[in-house]
Amino acid sequence: MTTAPKKLYIKTYGCQMNVYDSERMAEALGSQGYVSTDTAEDADMVLLNTCHIREKAAEKLYSDLGRLKPLKAARPNLKIGVAGCVAQAEGEEIVRRMPLVDLVVGPQNYHRLPEMEAAAHGGARVVDTDFPVEDKFDHLAARPKARRGPTAFLTVQEGCDKFCAFCVVPYTRGAEVSRPADRLLAEAQGLVEAGVREITLLGQNVNAWHGEIAGPLTGLAGLIGQLAQIDGLDRIRYTTSHPNDMDDALIEAHGSQAKLMPYLHLPVQSGSDRILKAMNRKHTAEAYLRLIERIRAARPDILLTSDFIVGFPGETDADFAETLALVAAVGYGAAYSFKYSARPGTPAAERAEVPVDVMDDRLQQLQALLTRQQKAAQEAMVGRTTTVLFEKPGRLDRQWGGKSEHLHAVHVPSANDLRGQILPVRITEAGPNSLAGELCL
Repeated sequence: MTTAPKKLYIKTYGCQMNVYDSERMAEALGSQGYVSTDTAEDADMVLLNTCHIREKAAEKLYSDLGRLKPLKAARPNLKIGVAGCVAQAEGEEIVRRMPLVDLVVGPQNYHRLPEMEAAAHGGARVVDTDFPVEDKFDHLAARPKARRGPTAFLTVQEGCDKFCAFCVVPYTRGAEVSRPADRLLAEAQGLVEAGVREITLLGQNVNAWHGEIAGPLTGLAGLIGQLAQIDGLDRIRYTTSHPNDMDDALIEAHGSQAKLMPYLHLPVQSGSDRILKAMNRKHTAEAYLRLIERIRAARPDILLTSDFIVGFPGETDADFAETLALVAAVGYGAAYSFKYSARPGTPAAERAEVPVDVMDDRLQQLQALLTRQQKAAQEAMVGRTTTVLFEKPGRLDRQWGGKSEHLHAVHVPSANDLRGQILPVRITEAGPNSLAGELCL
């Protein structure tokens, strides 16, 4: 008699690294007989893979756990776990406040999920938020050779040593650690063999990656050069970068590596030197602008995106005006912007906050400027031909969608299955968040 597989539902919050981590957690629990499901209602185990970057992250977690109470009451054998950065930050507090939770695991320990799950089935409530000496990736199975979609994430670096005054990452993800190049190349090769054509390299400070690589180049540029030699890997991206880790070789790679896409997410956070110093960013607005000039000299058509925090403690109207001036000078293709919200345990959390109404007004001004820039970047694509990696059917009948080299979402009409193909597309229309085009046949 064949035993029915157990079903695992993972809800992933926040960053792309959490998407990658969720995939690896599913693989780890696959050894316990779990298969993925799309709904919590028919799951035998629910994992909430949390992110601590957004505002009120812990409150959102507890709210979601509250919504799981009826499921747990109806099915007492349902196992509920909390993973990720909120798990790391809250630890034992989660099981104290929410007795329905069976296990809590930090982002450095999810390789231990199989034994934690087994202990939870024995009735224990398990919490593991230590920073282990061993590398979790050493304990995870190699990527399976099952067919995959055409794009994938690959974590190459974790943690952060920058200690920005607003950020919890050094406390939840730990110090900067780079994965060995040989393992990354092997994992990338496995992904390509499984059908992947584009890989996005991930890290909290991905361009701080360092490792031993044969040849003259080291650092992330050297790794990109090695990845570019893999037959069948057609596109490479990386995120998220810190301005202070953009070295000469990486800048040059944007001009010399054909497989490195013309897109770069380079957070600046503020255009005010006074606020940047208070944030402990260790760069100035002028240094950032000069860096942008060098990057654009290497790759003139590169599309730049960034992150901004509005209303950081102590920010004045003059400071905010300098942020608007920097945005106007750069001309972004898109950007993420948020009101400052305190994270417990960070240095900035002890400082007096800017009034909420002032933050709201500044955020509206900034987002209006960024929206105009994004619209201009989208409209500039009309009439141009770009290559698109098609990923899935669109929302309309006989429509396919994918991403351009510049990471624009693009849709085209087609009765054919375009999944996994990279095809030239002439852009005919620009919408608020996507482009429409026609295949160049």
